[in-house]
Amino acid sequence: MIQWPCIFKLEGDSELMFIESEVVLANEFESLIWSDFDNLIDSKGQSYLVNYRSGNYTFEPLGIELSLESVTQLIQEHEFKKAEMCLTKIRFTSVQEAINSLAF
Repeated sequence: MIQWPCIFKLEGDSELMFIESEVVLANEFESLIWSDFDNLIDSKGQSYLVNYRSGNYTFEPLGIELSLESVTQLIQEHEFKKAEMCLTKIRFTSVQEAINSLAF
């Protein structure tokens, strides 16, 4: 079961999207061009592929649990692209804290 909030990782890009809930995800997908290789990372570090069929979204667990270090690295790459924050100051105590940092 997906633990919200999540981040949506675009394949081949360092951009991350903070996704508060499944409803927000569905709203974002209405205007987003996404691929089958993008993935959703939940607050526990679980990674999912998102499929859309017949008007419904399904989430396929990849069986990969990202560590706090891996999620922190994704966020550092995201912030580096924006060039707004000192990367050495980006530290978290949990995956959920890391994901919640993108809400602001």
